[in-house]
Amino acid sequence: MSNKIQSFAAQLAEAEVSRVGIDPLTVTNPEITVEEAYYIQLENIRKSLNEGKKIVGKKIGLTSVAVQKMLGVDEPDYGHLLDSMVVENGGTIFCETMLQPKVEGEIAFILKKDLKGPNVTVLDVLQATDYVVPALEIVDSRIQDWKIKLPDTVADNASSGLFVLGGKPTKIEDIDLELLGMVLLHNGEVANTGVGAAALGNPATCVAWLANRLAEYDISLRAGEVILSGALSGMVAAQPGDNFTARFAHLGQVSVNFK
Repeated sequence: MSNKIQSFAAQLAEAEVSRVGIDPLTVTNPEITVEEAYYIQLENIRKSLNEGKKIVGKKIGLTSVAVQKMLGVDEPDYGHLLDSMVVENGGTIFCETMLQPKVEGEIAFILKKDLKGPNVTVLDVLQATDYVVPALEIVDSRIQDWKIKLPDTVADNASSGLFVLGGKPTKIEDIDLELLGMVLLHNGEVANTGVGAAALGNPATCVAWLANRLAEYDISLRAGEVILSGALSGMVAAQPGDNFTARFAHLGQVSVNFK
């Protein structure tokens, strides 16, 4: 492993501990590639595993065409979910434990079978899914002021922070993923709305993309894992005293508080 990858991984790990963001990697090292960024991410995941944390799933980011255009990319990205990132439904997050949190509403897939690419299809995803539930992802960035390009967010574990699962487990055959509607409430007021089709046309398409992308690193999606399939609407900055609730048609709701 190159010294550059180890150095950037150490900088991001230190930023998470100190709660002080760093300059974008794409500024300090403009020639950094997306592939190098994934190896930076994997280096810090290995470090977390060595510390006793466990991988409980994956997350998919940049599933919105608008966000992809903003960052000048034409595909999503992904990160790892650790057991240390889980927040109970209705729980409280202390803002001083994060750097610059923002909240998104998503559909979470819980798998009952492994998925290993390449050539995973949407049908494969549907057959491998045990159930879906509503989720809130609290994204965060170790890059100062969210000044990110694709390699920055990839290296930073796809800007992962925390996540909350709620609602009721719902079988995938009982809903229409593309038409599934969501309302994100911020302190009781509608912050934004979304629909399943906002995530690459179908959230299951995002999961299939992830399984195929991970095959390049000989990684598979495992039975029992949580897969956050991508935001259905824009992210909203969180401040102390805030409450966020996402209400989903047919799936119920999920909420979290900030203090």
